[in-house]
Amino acid sequence: MQPQNAGVPARRGGEGGGAPGPDRRKSDTGAPSGLERRRGPGRRLSDFVKAAEEGEMNREQFLFLVAIEDFKKANAKMYPSWTDVLEIVRLLGYRKTMPSELRLRNAEDWREPYDAPAAVRTARQIERHERARDEAA
Repeated sequence: MQPQNAGVPARRGGEGGGAPGPDRRKSDTGAPSGLERRRGPGRRLSDFVKAAEEGEMNREQFLFLVAIEDFKKANAKMYPSWTDVLEIVRLLGYRKTMPSELRLRNAEDWREPYDAPAAVRTARQIERHERARDEAA
């Protein structure tokens, strides 16, 4: 007599099923970084996150969304890379001027002057951008 599951391939991960490898739920994640978004008892969404999830964006969120969409159109990219996103953020005028509120492992915190240049474009890109702006004016 054959077992009931004869001929059926085993599920990924062996007997327990699921993905192979160690169970991440049992691993020690270390000290909290400040990026955790899971809510437990007594933890509510911030007004900032709640409004965005409900589709009500503030000016900052809307400006960022428009910048991302314009970047995607201008560069024919459906999915910008994280480097692209950081470039957009810096071109919007954001700078690292305050100490981090996050506790990140393996990353050094730093600051720069509030008026530091974006430093994400080459000299040629800057020249081309300025030429296009002058022609539009």
